[in-house]
Amino acid sequence: MTQQPSIGKDALLGHRFALEIAGIEQASFQECTGLQIQTEVFEYKEGGLNSYSHRLPGRTTYSNVTLKWGSTDSPDLLDWYNNLITAEKKVDAKRHVSIIQYDGKPNEVRRWNLKFAYPVKWVGPSFNAATSALSIETLELAFSEFEFKPGKA
Repeated sequence: MTQQPSIGKDALLGHRFALEIAGIEQASFQECTGLQIQTEVFEYKEGGLNSYSHRLPGRTTYSNVTLKWGSTDSPDLLDWYNNLITAEKKVDAKRHVSIIQYDGKPNEVRRWNLKFAYPVKWVGPSFNAATSALSIETLELAFSEFEFKPGKA
């Protein structure tokens, strides 16, 4: 059952969020995309019933999550990816990851727990001497399970 928004409550801000890996907040990001769950629909056509088809829920899948941030001198996220690449047992590189949304105070207002997450793509910054834009790195994560939790605020 979904909760209806309370009258008079402001919409949550989309610009304050962070990534937590194994219980430790690792970084703040500029952009997070791909928080998506999708369930296939299985259509069953019953013999003798021509007025409609039964539509049943099928397999549920989760999109990869993409995180973008301004480059820093911390190698932690790229090291995590390199550990996955070189790990003898790939399962050892999987982590429980949380994307945490904060309000303006900053209080935690929502949390998405991504279980058994691991990096599947890293994109380094682009360089252009003619501009003064931030150098942006991108990390894409795959995961097996998804859990949403309202915040503590």
